Order: sequence, then structure tokens, then C-alpha cells
Amino acid sequence: MSDDSLLTTDRAAERLGVKIESVYTFARRLDGFPQPTRIGRTLLWRIHELDAWRAQHPKRRR
Repeated sequence: MSDDSLLTTDRAAERLGVKIESVYTFARRLDGFPQPTRIGRTLLWRIHELDAWRAQHPKRRR
């Protein structure tokens, strides 16, 4: 069973461990990055899509 819960952009950034601006940049520039659902002026991100993307793109170490 998939989790169709939605997150706001700030919560999506927190879940991915990146800045809010990075989430917007990823959505515009990275092929395969989940696209948000728009409700009014609010962008919402599906948790299962973010988790699947993160699983395929582990966080880089510096």
C-alpha cells in the first residue's frame, strides 16, 4: 500500500534534508524528480514519490 499523503514544500525539503529553494530547483531541472500537485497557490508533494526518489538518489557526503 502506497502512502499518498501530501507535504508542503517546507516539509518536503525537511524530509529530503535540503533547503526549500533546492526542492524548487530539483523540480525544474532534474529529470525524474517528483512534480508537485498544485492546490490553489500551494504546491504539495507526494510522500511516496519523494521517498522513492531519495532511495534512488542517496544523499551525497561532503
